[in-house]
Amino acid sequence: MERRYSDYSEKELRDEIARLTEKAQKAEQLGMVNEYAVHERKIIMAKAYMMNPDDFSAGETYEMDGDYVHTFYIQYMNGIFAWGYRKQQGQKVSTEEEALPISMLGRQVQE
Repeated sequence: MERRYSDYSEKELRDEIARLTEKAQKAEQLGMVNEYAVHERKIIMAKAYMMNPDDFSAGETYEMDGDYVHTFYIQYMNGIFAWGYRKQQGQKVSTEEEALPISMLGRQVQE
């Protein structure tokens, strides 16, 4: 039975990220796009457990890693997940609320 990332120590998380990064690189080299994407998502989740959720606040807007068009407005936090919606140029983009691991968020944006 696999352990949850929430049960890992920081060293175990670092080792897991290194292992997954190596697997992702191999999958990319072999052209296995789906496998690469799975490993990348696992890396994002492992990184989120190494971060402090208290560094992110509801009612604030943050940059999104890898997305230079949108920002993310946090409505509320639930563990390592920020719940809210994407914004573009200060305007709400979607009506659907979504959850992002905090490792996908960058620095806070002043609007």
